[in-house]
Amino acid sequence: MRNSLRRSRRRIFALLGSAALALAGAIALPGTAQAANILANPGFESGSLSPWSCTGNLGSVVSSPVHGGSRALAGAASSSDTAQCTQTVAVQPNTTYSLSGWVRGSYVYLGVTGGASTWTTSASQYSQLTVSFTTGAAQTSAQIYVHGWYAQGTYYADDISLDGPGGSSDTQAPTAPTNLASTGKTSSSVSLSWSAATDNVGVTAYDIYSGSSQVASVSGTSGTVSGLSASTAYTFTVKARDAAGNVSAASNSVSVTTSAGSGGGTGFKQAAPYLYEGWGDPPSPSTVMSATGIKNFTMAFVLDSGGCTPAWDGSRALTGGVDQTAINQIKAAGGDITPSFGGWQGSKLGADCSSASALAGAIQKVINAYGLKSVDMDIENTDEFENEAVQARILTALKTVKANNAGLRTIVTFGTSTTGPTYYGNRLIEQAQSIGADIDVFTIMPFDFGGGSDMYGNTVAAAEGLKTKLKSTFGWDDATAYAHIGISGMNGLSDQQETTTPAIWTSIRDWANSHHIARLAFWAVNRDRGCAGGGVVSNCSGISQNNWQFTSITAGFTG
Repeated sequence: MRNSLRRSRRRIFALLGSAALALAGAIALPGTAQAANILANPGFESGSLSPWSCTGNLGSVVSSPVHGGSRALAGAASSSDTAQCTQTVAVQPNTTYSLSGWVRGSYVYLGVTGGASTWTTSASQYSQLTVSFTTGAAQTSAQIYVHGWYAQGTYYADDISLDGPGGSSDTQAPTAPTNLASTGKTSSSVSLSWSAATDNVGVTAYDIYSGSSQVASVSGTSGTVSGLSASTAYTFTVKARDAAGNVSAASNSVSVTTSAGSGGGTGFKQAAPYLYEGWGDPPSPSTVMSATGIKNFTMAFVLDSGGCTPAWDGSRALTGGVDQTAINQIKAAGGDITPSFGGWQGSKLGADCSSASALAGAIQKVINAYGLKSVDMDIENTDEFENEAVQARILTALKTVKANNAGLRTIVTFGTSTTGPTYYGNRLIEQAQSIGADIDVFTIMPFDFGGGSDMYGNTVAAAEGLKTKLKSTFGWDDATAYAHIGISGMNGLSDQQETTTPAIWTSIRDWANSHHIARLAFWAVNRDRGCAGGGVVSNCSGISQNNWQFTSITAGFTG
């Protein structure tokens, strides 16, 4: 499909059944158990959730129905939250563990974050789930989870067991973090930083508290708490935690009042159509800039050339080739670029890199090569978009590079339905919130989605659906949600014969400006030339238009 328009975009048909099949590939159990259960409160007999933590405060301990003992976990899954409950434990590297648990309800999942999982479709009585996983060469902790499914009602879990050797006999808690301070705020979030704690073995996480409630957990010495209310005072502290689960005393406290509710967001605005040097008679970017006034381009695509090594299109050197020549032209004309990692086809770094840290290292090479201010992860197809572990790897890597590069903006781009994110898009957004990835822009691609004749109406409906999902997941107001939204369309004819004319694109741009979204792009400048009746091809739009007309319209996006 290298020469097809579909080479770099996608068709997404997100069905619950396909999600279930993707999750069903569990690793076989080892022949024998290795040790006693190393989970704490595995049957919830303490009467409290601790040390389990459940999203949305949707977990509770109940006395009926139970599998064993007198109590069990109930997770009240809603239409927007799977009621995921997790526990992090110390483990040993290069070791196989067996995870099992008794569950009851529709579509209940049991697994380890970033690894294997298993599920049951519908169990009117308790049934046992089992799965095994092997820790990485340097892994010292694992997060176990159980969750239900959207709009499937309450699930129950009991007698969860993680069979394998404990990670440590360490009983010494880390020192308390110091110098906690606020580094920024919006109407719905507060950013914090602090000085590192010390530990006899090593600190593995920092837990952020608002009052007595834990609201976030991060691996570094900074983090952002989202989902806050506007014009509201909050008091935060931070505690350090090691792999054995020892928790430090609290840091100093800091009180912050969030900003007022109007005009929320990151302040990031970008009009950046795609330019692809490997396809479709690439135009001179300086010519396009001079003719249209556009200043920014999204450069496609950074892929893996082997061994988690970034290269343009997976084959052209990161520097010194046609891509750098184009970028040099853009910068010489006063513009800038955002590289797009991924796309529909080829070897993706997100899927090929073995870990989030390795992926972050690959992204950092591109940042260093071009002094980047923003990066885009175009998450598509089954290898990235439909793979929960790869989604988490990408988001964690983006969180890492954002922490390591002051002022860097992070963008994720993904497919949509005509009414908003699909199952996979919803999961991506939820994982971003859970991980604390602090993504600046969630960009949808409203094309090849069965949009029919009303491309304006369906694009707006898809964007409004994204806004609703961002509000429910992060607790944002309308203005803040819009300010985290991007739209990336397709000019002219799409693969599915949807037609976006210059007039329609102008209406979409005007809607984007009036709602103050963050980003407007389209695929692609290579196609921004008229060829009425020419079909879906790489170097023109298939409709009647002036050269660079869509780029000129996009240049009028100000947010």
